[in-house]
Amino acid sequence: MASTKITVNSNGSLRVEGDFEIVDKNGNVYDLGGREVVSICRCGMSQNKPFCDGSHKGHFEHEAVAFNLPPKK
Repeated sequence: MASTKITVNSNGSLRVEGDFEIVDKNGNVYDLGGREVVSICRCGMSQNKPFCDGSHKGHFEHEAVAFNLPPKK
């Protein structure tokens, strides 16, 4: 099993757990304060981007169901 697990939540965030780091576009590492689980915003409404603050509730719909991507070109 991978050391990092990303769960796509229906109508919500991406839950990231395990051994990971998150960096900005310049490669600077976010200080996660020792957390091993964080939620990443998918709706764009969070005031705490890239992290989810729950602003999506009632404003973002996506039923998270896994599917196969087409083969790489």
